Amino acid sequence: MSSDNTIAVQVTSEDPKKKEKPEESEKPKPDTKEQDGEDLSEEDQQLKGELEMLVERLKEPNTELYRPALETLRTLIRTSTSSMTSVPKPLKFLHPHYPELQKLYETWPASEDKALFADILSVLAMTYSDTQPRGTLRYRLLSASLLPATQHISEPGLWGHEYVRHIAAELGEEYRFRELGEEEVLPSPPAEAEGEKKAEEKPEEPKAKQEPIGTLDELRALAMECASFLLQHNAEPDAVDLLEELESIDKIVDVVDDNTFPRVCQYMIACVPLLPQPDDVTFLRTAHAIYVKHSKFPEALAVAIRLNDRDLIKQDFDAPASQLMKRQLAFLLARAQIPKEWIFSEDEEIAEDLLDCLSSTKLSTHFREFGKELGVEDAKSLEDVYKSHLENTKTTTANVDSARANLAGTFVNAFVNAGFGNDKLMVEAEEGNSWIYKNKDHGMMSAAASLGLSLLWDTDVGLSHVDKYTYSAEEHIKAGALLATGILNTGVRTEADAAMALLAEYVDNKSVSLKTSAIVGLGLAYAGSVREDLQALLLPLVADESLSMEIASLAALSLGFIYVGSGDGEISSTILQTLMERDAKQLDEKWARYMSLGLALLYVGHQDATDAIISALQAIEHEPVSNQAQVLVDMCAYAGTGNVLKVQQFLHTCDEHFNASKEEESEKKEAEEKEEKPAKDDTFQGLAVLGIALVAMGEEIGAEMTLRQFNHLMQYGEPVIRKAVPLALGLVSASNPQLPILDTLSKYSHDNDLAVALNAIFAMGLVGAGTNNARLAQMLRQLAGYYYKEPDCLFIVRIAQGLVHMGKGTITINPFFHDRQIMSRTAMASLLATIVAFTDAKSFILDKYHWMLYLLAPAMYPRFLIALNEQLESFPVTVRVGQAVDVVGQAGKPRTISGFQTHSTPVRLGTTERAELATEEFIPYSSVLENFIILEKNPGYEKDDKMDI
Repeated sequence: MSSDNTIAVQVTSEDPKKKEKPEESEKPKPDTKEQDGEDLSEEDQQLKGELEMLVERLKEPNTELYRPALETLRTLIRTSTSSMTSVPKPLKFLHPHYPELQKLYETWPASEDKALFADILSVLAMTYSDTQPRGTLRYRLLSASLLPATQHISEPGLWGHEYVRHIAAELGEEYRFRELGEEEVLPSPPAEAEGEKKAEEKPEEPKAKQEPIGTLDELRALAMECASFLLQHNAEPDAVDLLEELESIDKIVDVVDDNTFPRVCQYMIACVPLLPQPDDVTFLRTAHAIYVKHSKFPEALAVAIRLNDRDLIKQDFDAPASQLMKRQLAFLLARAQIPKEWIFSEDEEIAEDLLDCLSSTKLSTHFREFGKELGVEDAKSLEDVYKSHLENTKTTTANVDSARANLAGTFVNAFVNAGFGNDKLMVEAEEGNSWIYKNKDHGMMSAAASLGLSLLWDTDVGLSHVDKYTYSAEEHIKAGALLATGILNTGVRTEADAAMALLAEYVDNKSVSLKTSAIVGLGLAYAGSVREDLQALLLPLVADESLSMEIASLAALSLGFIYVGSGDGEISSTILQTLMERDAKQLDEKWARYMSLGLALLYVGHQDATDAIISALQAIEHEPVSNQAQVLVDMCAYAGTGNVLKVQQFLHTCDEHFNASKEEESEKKEAEEKEEKPAKDDTFQGLAVLGIALVAMGEEIGAEMTLRQFNHLMQYGEPVIRKAVPLALGLVSASNPQLPILDTLSKYSHDNDLAVALNAIFAMGLVGAGTNNARLAQMLRQLAGYYYKEPDCLFIVRIAQGLVHMGKGTITINPFFHDRQIMSRTAMASLLATIVAFTDAKSFILDKYHWMLYLLAPAMYPRFLIALNEQLESFPVTVRVGQAVDVVGQAGKPRTISGFQTHSTPVRLGTTERAELATEEFIPYSSVLENFIILEKNPGYEKDDKMDI
């Protein structure tokens, strides 16, 4: 984030060749004719003569002439103007006199005149920055050192914007020069002046110029002066860059004011993905301090959530006195699924309205009203989604009643009607004619569980619908009902705590399917809640070696969901111990990756705090599991950070095994073929591909750059890598159908390797999830016709069609919210768990574990904007909705949205869309208009005002 690139006047690094003949550099070639008096206008000639006369006056013995001469010089330089391409004329004419003025300066005794002389030399040094680096800074500090601390000859800003930017660049250079390990013993200004003198007598000896200039405190004090000037003159990014370079960014809190702080914070937050550690956290904490200082509570809380700092979150929630502001903050905490235990102690009473906001209890009601406003409340049938009459195939009805087709129908119906609670196949099916009975065995489990998705967030009515199936004699239906209980409680907290009451008793059941449903159901219902009673219930299942790997791994995964991002030491040590103690045969099972994932989810967003865990994982003797766990922990720790070094590390991981296999082949093919067992080991490479997407997705440019890397991996990668590339594309652009990604996935969906094609089809569903994208729907219809003879591929095509029409186009699975600034850890965990199942789709989704598609439930959330009045009732307000425009660092007050349309709330917002109020009639309690926004009447608004369009 160097400020060097903002400097217009030439600043170059030291070059000894240029210093060999300083006399030549003192006579710039373009000025030769002007030196002879040619081509100069009369005005310029007069100015040149006057400046030369003033220089001569400074050489005279009469000291009384010095001050007027210096004052005149200062006035002439300050009042001069220049174009973008030329140097101001006084500096140009004084350029040849600079060396002799330097020598003259050394002969003067310390005085106020000498301080002014140093100030003028500091400005002239800008024209010598190529041969005498950091001269501007040197003379600036010498000028200050000649006067008492309370007295200043001039502020840096009085010499103009270009001078301040030049000083800023040299401050950065000087600080970097010190960091390279140069001596910290700093000479006093007089000694430095002597060094300067010697440098001019012996120009080929550059030693004097390499001495540090001033003390660190002087440098930082000057930097603060420059930063204040830059902030006052709309150059907030330059001020931030300067203080960041001098490692004093926290000092900016003291110099920002009401006008400058929004732009400063906006720029600092935009810089976070591009900064190394620990600068990224320092920037966030500084932005947080600025927001708190200016009472911007929602913005401060958003930063605290990003930092995952429990104390800061509580502090920010308690800060505002206004109850309405507290409710607005409660909505933000509920969206991020921050446990209320972080904010309130157990015995503390919570106001009912505040508890409703924190627990999302009214989410289902508002969502259904939203659907009614959009005209999508009626249930959609399967044919509404498939539109099979448009498919290019003659055999559309041949296998309609097959078990696989019915199973696909179960998921499509659940995803499409999610949250509305009125689908015809399950919720409103006639008695005894439920869709459940059109499925068999594990299909029945998924069908019963689909009730939970249809009744998502509706804890009151939902439980009564699901309850009747918990008494079924058929074990699979009962297991599905338990899973449905967990799904419909996702993201909603109730006083009744029904999910815990209903599911806890089945955790120790002898039936495997009932046990797994109860465990996974608890994980989904309490994702992000960090509840200790659930830890006590599930942790023994992880540690119990008599249980199968499937049960232990799903228990670890559920704990990962519940404790996502918490870094809980007890859970992580138990999982680590289990991975170390289980025998190799068990660790070879497909479920081992889910135990590793459960461990990794605990460390979402922890960055380098995971070093100890990764070291412990390296000690696991079973190499495949050790490698998988290391990659999973590493990628979760840096999820959404945009960390380039991690992306490079994962790319290197994808390369390693490929090269090794080539070397082995060249040595002896036959002997190595027998030892092909480490082929399982390359699963970690597939996970590393997902890691690239997971890390890059938090930063727009980085995410775009990964597309090229994925293209390379697809061309040159091993099968396990190629299989993971489409999933990575789906992850990096969830619920955000961009044309380049759609075209790439469409190409991969016809790949010769069916595993690649299968994952590409599912990724198309992820990319278009909840968008109703017409182009994508058309692509999937064509694929349904293309793969009508491939039951597996057709099954996934149907799933993808269900995802694209999820919630009839009103639900998103993108983990970023609040103007894409905050990453929902639970949504990230949910997406990752589902995608990991597709790293071996044949063993999970296409086998009897198709219910794992429901792991997407915690990532599902309505993509709406609902305006609420002071009584928390929704009401219509005019808003403009358009594509979000990046306005960071732009001058003036640019429009934040483009191509907007004016709507009345509630409105639907796309992943890359932004809303703003169309009039000033109401004042929002949050600057980001998304999800639930509380508005209050603007007392200064007059109804006659015209709407600003």
